[in-house]
Amino acid sequence: MASITVIGGTGYAGAAIVAEAAARVHRVTAVARSVPMVPVDGVMYLQGSALSGDVRARAFEGADAVISATSPRGDMADKHVELASVLAESAIEAGARLIVVGGFSSLRPAPGAPRFIEGDIPEEYRAEAQAGHAVYESLLAADAALDWTFVSPAATFGAFAPGEATGRYRLGGEVAMFDEDGKSFISAPDFATAILDLIDNGEHHREHVSVVG
Repeated sequence: MASITVIGGTGYAGAAIVAEAAARVHRVTAVARSVPMVPVDGVMYLQGSALSGDVRARAFEGADAVISATSPRGDMADKHVELASVLAESAIEAGARLIVVGGFSSLRPAPGAPRFIEGDIPEEYRAEAQAGHAVYESLLAADAALDWTFVSPAATFGAFAPGEATGRYRLGGEVAMFDEDGKSFISAPDFATAILDLIDNGEHHREHVSVVG
């Protein structure tokens, strides 16, 4: 049994990760600015912002792994990279593994090809994609003591396209994966399964990985 903290634990990805971690009988702490209407049994909810030193100290206390499942949206749009930086510092101090949920745009269409973020991205998504990729670049430049994994979900991933749990997923590297119809999709439950498998199996340290259904 591991001690797992999920930053952004009530969001689309975070809530699914919290539920999967609790189902595996891990000790789970969810950090969010609001407590859900229906909390997951056995989960400790820590209300507040991880930018707060006090909240962060409690979130990392005794944690084996901390998962950042926040998004650079709303009032976090300009604070996403700052949050990643302080989480990295806290992870090093606590000796915890840091897993960051990133975006599809950080992937490449083919080995050695420019990343999607370097190409044409619709204007309404560009700022969010750039902020997410900046976090990945900060991990690459982080102190060698930081144990990190950056996870890019499929192109279609979010509350706008919910899916059911199938118990199946494909894990790859930084080259985007598509099915035979050219689609790239992962449901929140299957994405959460992949994240918890990374922790339980102790795999893919200091790597950029991708997950599709």
